[in-house]
Amino acid sequence: MSIDIGIEEQDRKEIAQGLSRLLADTYTLYLKTHNFHWNVTGPMFRTLHLMFEEQYTELALAVDLIAERIRSIGFPAPGTYHEFAKLSSISEEVGVLDAEDMIRKLVEGQEAVVRTARSLFQTLERTHDEPTADLLTQRMQVHEKTAWMLRSLLEE
Repeated sequence: MSIDIGIEEQDRKEIAQGLSRLLADTYTLYLKTHNFHWNVTGPMFRTLHLMFEEQYTELALAVDLIAERIRSIGFPAPGTYHEFAKLSSISEEVGVLDAEDMIRKLVEGQEAVVRTARSLFQTLERTHDEPTADLLTQRMQVHEKTAWMLRSLLEE
């Protein structure tokens, strides 16, 4: 059955492609955060272990919201490591980092997700896709706040 929500198919496809990049960034950041949760050590272990758990749990919920938005506008959501690796602007880490480097990498990842989300707004405004804009605004608020909280751990 065709989709008639007031956004043309080509525009929905463009939005879905952008959301797919956001989904890939979010999932890659989820994996990175979960990895760091498992492998963090040092004097801030307990604080970071718990903080990273809160963050990866929030990211796990977010990937579902993003994927469901892609589906609701009529396109398949990417769902494999292979697809995510091609679409994500966030790189994987090799080896185990020290706690401060983990924090820095997570700040970079949080900010990358914000940039990916922000890059979609011109299309969303042009197509009047307020539901996707609302989702992205909420995601950006979470990622900007999380980046700020992580950055504050690095201040002397």
